[in-house]
Amino acid sequence: MIDAILGWFKSLPARFRKKPERFLERLRQQAHLTVEVAVALSDYMDRPGKKNTHHIRDLEKSADEVRRILVDELNRTFVTPIDREDIHALSRAIDDIIDNIWATVSEMDLLEVLSTPYLKEMAELLQAAAEEIKLAMDRIPLHPGVATTHAIRARAIDNRMETLYVEALADLFRKPKDLENIVVMMKLREIYRHLYHASQRVVDAANIIEDIIVKFY
Repeated sequence: MIDAILGWFKSLPARFRKKPERFLERLRQQAHLTVEVAVALSDYMDRPGKKNTHHIRDLEKSADEVRRILVDELNRTFVTPIDREDIHALSRAIDDIIDNIWATVSEMDLLEVLSTPYLKEMAELLQAAAEEIKLAMDRIPLHPGVATTHAIRARAIDNRMETLYVEALADLFRKPKDLENIVVMMKLREIYRHLYHASQRVVDAANIIEDIIVKFY
């Protein structure tokens, strides 16, 4: 009996310890998957092929499932620790990063578009930005100031992406204007646009993270 009582008292710290907030955990899952997808994108740019395409598709499906679970839990929860609108918007922004990366690889595969130096650099920038978003999510809520720093870094990477996107388009229009090159130009323009849009969604995610920190931490 005494042992049971002592055991109960010893368990008190664990009983009162704050449990991980499940919505933040779901968002962290999405952020971690985004890094995996971005790494796979860089690999694809170096080694294009069906294997890497299928790998990215599998990761995209996994990310979709995490988002579906988050939305379902959100719809069934009356009170949330942070604004439900912020949770939903951040989840969507992170998911859109992955969707744009998948659209990039899918179209490159279907249209038989070869990688370019611009595509490789854009993929590297997205990987770095995704890592910053992941780190920002990992630091909430224990180190909100550090999380803000990573959100700012993610936005800074987008500045380079915007410049690179314009440089890539300018390079396309300097190519010879015969029919074959025009077709290649049109294909690459769409691919560049997907990666640019992915970077814009990084900015959206970073802004929402900062809003959450200002309001709740």
